[in-house]
Amino acid sequence: MMFGQVIQGDNMKHWKNLGFALALAVVCAGCGPANSSSDNKAAVAPDTAARPAPAAAVAEPALPALELPNTFVHEVRAESSGRDYQLWVSLPAGYKRGEKQYPVVFVADAAYSFPLVRSIRNLLGQDGRNIEDFVLVGLSPERQMSAQNSRSRDYTPSVPVRSSPDAYTAERYGQADVYRDYLEQQVFPLIAAEYDVDMERKVFVGHSYGGLFGSYVLLTRPQMFSAYILGSPSLWFDKHRILGIEADYDRDHDALPARVMLYAGEFETPGDSPRHFNSVDLIGDIQRFEQRLESRGYRGLTVDSEVLPGEDHLTVFPSLVSRGLLWALPGHGPYTSG
Repeated sequence: MMFGQVIQGDNMKHWKNLGFALALAVVCAGCGPANSSSDNKAAVAPDTAARPAPAAAVAEPALPALELPNTFVHEVRAESSGRDYQLWVSLPAGYKRGEKQYPVVFVADAAYSFPLVRSIRNLLGQDGRNIEDFVLVGLSPERQMSAQNSRSRDYTPSVPVRSSPDAYTAERYGQADVYRDYLEQQVFPLIAAEYDVDMERKVFVGHSYGGLFGSYVLLTRPQMFSAYILGSPSLWFDKHRILGIEADYDRDHDALPARVMLYAGEFETPGDSPRHFNSVDLIGDIQRFEQRLESRGYRGLTVDSEVLPGEDHLTVFPSLVSRGLLWALPGHGPYTSG
């Protein structure tokens, strides 16, 4: 998969030209003029010299890469950590510079979520009728690092105790604060400068560790996003460390200005079928988390939860994103199902 354009600073180039350039390089490799000096001719044995030169191999033309229209890639180096990330941006079909400001949806785990959320916006959104058109920003893992190691480090708020070799197998954990600051200090200003967006209407979407990261941001810098769609959040992480973070927030604050929607699948609880979890109870976790937040009486907070029937941890994301976007960014209506 390839996005339409890659942007580095003020420079922009079209990736679609890359395939042709590589194909041309392959075809022309070894096509320079042969050495035809008289000294070399004299050194060739007569029978060898009489043979015709073998025909140059013709390379198969390179297949064009798949491009997603109206998508862009920004290369960003995090100033505090020196880590290199990409931001993937998708604009709605009707986007025209200078006409209006769009809400922005930021999605964690972009390699999976970005093309999916883009497609949901384009189909279910119905050009703003069902879901308000929005600019989509995908948060991809650190370059040259596996998604597992990058998300385990960037999306988790603490360093857990590894009680066994099978527990917490990623290289590093506990740098959600560093990643949060990178978003606030570098990503937000970049998106605001490059696109016509309403930065007062930012929506965060995260699943699993991504949902844990969203919960951490909610309880440390809630004003970073106006709405949080938190799917199957890993609230169990490090012995439910997120609850201690909430208690710390509660001691110093009586307001939590945000709209929060928590989702989990029907099978994300212990049970007998292969689709159930063995021990983790995500359904119970989100319900208890909702009740805890409501019991605080935070000013400005609205929070709700929903268990999605027929879904497990791997199937739930498309459903929760569809429902979550309908909740966070309702369209102008009337609703149409096709």
